Amino acid sequence: MSDPGLPAEDLAELRALVEADRERTTERLAFLTRDLTGIVDSAALVATDDEHDPEGSSTAFERAHVQALLDQAREHLRQLDLALERMAAGTYGMCERCGRPIPVERLRIRPATTTCVTCAARTR
Repeated sequence: MSDPGLPAEDLAELRALVEADRERTTERLAFLTRDLTGIVDSAALVATDDEHDPEGSSTAFERAHVQALLDQAREHLRQLDLALERMAAGTYGMCERCGRPIPVERLRIRPATTTCVTCAARTR
């Protein structure tokens, strides 16, 4: 089902953007997961005391940083999947707050967005 508010060619373009972003995000998740595994494995090989070892604190910071990036990438992937679900349901491109159409220019920049510019500005 296509969204009546978006011409088919715009919807196809936006679907391609979401799918490409999803592919990049999936690759990023794989990279970050390998990176985190490497950090954890390296730390396990060395008896470090994060509190007293000068390298321990940087290892803990690096691990926390990569974990935060992983969490962000997972959330972004979730948002992209929801955008694809909205496309399938015919509700993509409609603001979830006010119900008005989201301008296609905004969707091109932020294809997983769920709000129009006006509603997004209100939440800041």
